[in-house]
Amino acid sequence: MSPLPVALDLLAVPKAVPEVRRTLRERCGGADSPDLLLCVSELLTNAIVHLGEGTPVTLRVSGTCTGRIRVELSDPEPGAWPVIRSAAGGDESGRGLALVDALALRWGVEQGPRGKTVWCELRAPGPSVGPSSNEGRTDGTGQRRVSEVSDSTRVSFSGLRT
Repeated sequence: MSPLPVALDLLAVPKAVPEVRRTLRERCGGADSPDLLLCVSELLTNAIVHLGEGTPVTLRVSGTCTGRIRVELSDPEPGAWPVIRSAAGGDESGRGLALVDALALRWGVEQGPRGKTVWCELRAPGPSVGPSSNEGRTDGTGQRRVSEVSDSTRVSFSGLRT
């Protein structure tokens, strides 16, 4: 059985976070995937915190034609869009989306007729020889940028800073 794609319909509750990580570890055959596990945890935790416990969500993890891993978390709340916050040193929250932004090659939000999908793309897990590169994260001048705004229902934030 191929480890990907994975699609899980679940309720956004705290106990779902470690269960989803365990499921992904099993499906990936123990491959080194800390970036994947952290991004999935943060997106699911954001749904719990900002949409409320018990919100129904769908998590999809799949490979892309470019060899990346795509993580998507869909929820029924079209108006609650994620925003990168600036957390002070003593703050206990507010870093989740900043972590996703730091780890993902790109990320964004897609508005649908009955909700939205927050997504990110990561390098495929595997052997690593050093810190991750910034592949795909700049506009060629070294500046981080919004990578795509194709219409009013799809926005991609590749390193958008607020």
